This record gives sequence, C-alpha cells and structure tokens, in this order.
Amino acid sequence: MKDQEKLLDNYEQMYKTDSKGMFQSLASLAGQCTTACWDLSRDVALPAVEAVSNVVVTGLGGSAIGGDLLRVFCSGRCPVPVLVNRDYTMPEFVGKDTLVFAVSYSGNTEETLSAYQDARRRGATVIAITTGGKLMEMAGRDGFTVVPVPGGISPRSASGFLFIPTLRVMERLGFLTGIENEVKMLVDNLKTLYENLRPEVPVEKNSAKQMALKLFNRIPVIWGSSGTTEVVAQRWKGQINENAKAPAYWNIFPELNHNELVGFRFPESPLKSLHVVILRDDSDHPRVKRRIEITKNIISKAVAGITDVRASGGGPLARTYSLIYSGDYTSLYLACLYGIDPGPVEVIDYLKNELAKE
Repeated sequence: MKDQEKLLDNYEQMYKTDSKGMFQSLASLAGQCTTACWDLSRDVALPAVEAVSNVVVTGLGGSAIGGDLLRVFCSGRCPVPVLVNRDYTMPEFVGKDTLVFAVSYSGNTEETLSAYQDARRRGATVIAITTGGKLMEMAGRDGFTVVPVPGGISPRSASGFLFIPTLRVMERLGFLTGIENEVKMLVDNLKTLYENLRPEVPVEKNSAKQMALKLFNRIPVIWGSSGTTEVVAQRWKGQINENAKAPAYWNIFPELNHNELVGFRFPESPLKSLHVVILRDDSDHPRVKRRIEITKNIISKAVAGITDVRASGGGPLARTYSLIYSGDYTSLYLACLYGIDPGPVEVIDYLKNELAKE
C-alpha cells in the first residue's frame, strides 16, 4: 500500500502522464460553470416557445449526462416532464409541443445527428448545445438556436458547459427559477473541494486518493438513490470506465433492493473483489436511508468493502456536483494507480472509425 500511496503523491508524474489535460480540466470546472451560466447562455437568443408539453435532451455519453442531471433537478421543480434520449430516433410523443436540447460536444455524434433530424421532421423546437461540427451547421441552417461552447477538452470533462446552459435556458423560458443562486453555491463549493482534492494534497488529507486506493484492484459497484444521487452513481461508473479503463457498475435505491441485493451470495470468490460505494445525500428519502443501513448489514461479509460518500454544499446543484467532483478525481487517481494515461479512449475511437467505414 505504501508504494501506491507514493504513486498518488507524485503529482508531478501525474501531470506528465496526463496527455489530455484531464486534471487541468477538472481544476477549471468551477470556472467552466461560471462561464456556462453567465456568458454562454444568459444572452443567447431563444426561440419563441408557446405551449411546451415536454422537454427531451438527446445525446450520448458525456453529452447526455447533463440531460440526466437536468431531469433529476427538474423533478418536483418543473411543470413539464424532462426526459433523456440516447437513441438514433426520438420517442413517438415528440412533436410540435416538444422542446428538444440536442447536445453533442463534438457536434458529430452520429446518434445525436440522427435524432436531431428526426426531431426537426416532427416539428419540435430544437436548441443545440455544441462546440461546432455538423450539429452546429445543421441547426444554423435550419434556423434553430445554438448555444456554442468552448472546445479543446474531452466531452466527459465538459459537464459544466453541457449541463448549466440547459438550466439557464429553462429558467429564461419560465420553467425554472433561482438558477443563478444555485450555480453560485455550486461554484463556491467546487472551489473549496478543489483545495482538498487536487493532486498536490497528500493521501492522508485527500479523500479522493483514499477512495482510489480502496478501489484499486477491486470491482467498483456504485449505488445512488432515486431522485438525488442516481445520476451521480452513473457518472462515477462512466468516469471509472473511461479514465481508469476499468469495469464498474451502478444501481439505485430503492430499486436495487428488489433484485440486485439478492445476488450477493454466489459465486463467493468474485464477490470478494467488489467494493461498494454508496453515495449519500441529506435529502434522501427517510425510508431509503433506512434501506441503505439494512442493505449494508446484509452484504457486509460478502464484499471486499463498503464506503459511504456524503454530499456537501448548500443547494441541490452544489451537493450533486460535490459527489461528481469526488468521483471524477477518484477515477483519475485510480488511473494513476493502474499506470495509465486517463485521457485517451482508444477503443471508442476504434469503434467510431469502424462505423465510419460503412
């Protein structure tokens, strides 16, 4: 373990290995959220929207996670349903009364381009969020609003650019209120967290490095709760996959108590490779809190370990992003422990290249 701790405290080597600047992108997340809220989306011209019955965010991967964050944030706050689409086509209900956010960081995600064209054919109002590419070209040609965001980083590092504008647009259209204050609390909390989680902070004082050590040579199982931390659990899973090039799995309470919980008996040996991470928020339903404690007792002897990670911050956005930030840093430190560059995703590039041949 001492050797692994030395690796995590060699921050100069971390920066040298990080060819895509993943650590730098994470360090600038507070500024990214500030820019997204007050510069990118506050003054962009919006379409005249009359009767909107539903909102759909269409995208994939890092460009879609913002849609899930919007969906959870809007639950209980927004008078119309918000759904996320990760497909080549739009759901059948999409039509003239639908507001569609087409989100693609590169602007060239083939599923999103296909879904965009389907939304346009159905007469939906579309707002594109992208750095450029074919999406910006098509949306501009079709007369739709485009929120241009800065490029130069990995899509999975651009959640502030891809998510915060949807909140601001929803507020400007009258569906949400108080977004500027929420984002201010989020930004202030990120600045505090950065001082605690950045690579220069040693293992003994850095909770993300400590978490990475727990997950090293283990299979992470990330559990969140419906309506609060569900999207963050999915985010942790995806970041571990892409940054650490390692498997990880996620689920949510209370659903997992009706199926996954039963699967912690066999095979006994592989179960000992699992480390369960439970994301906690003070606003979790009281019955979910009780379920979590009972569940931990049930699986405690079957798995390698269980760790609670608790949200911090003054508002829902701040608390959500506190967990996202912790998970992102954990995934980067886990990549360091495995001795790999967290940035490149060669298998995804290969898959895209193979598809492009057809």
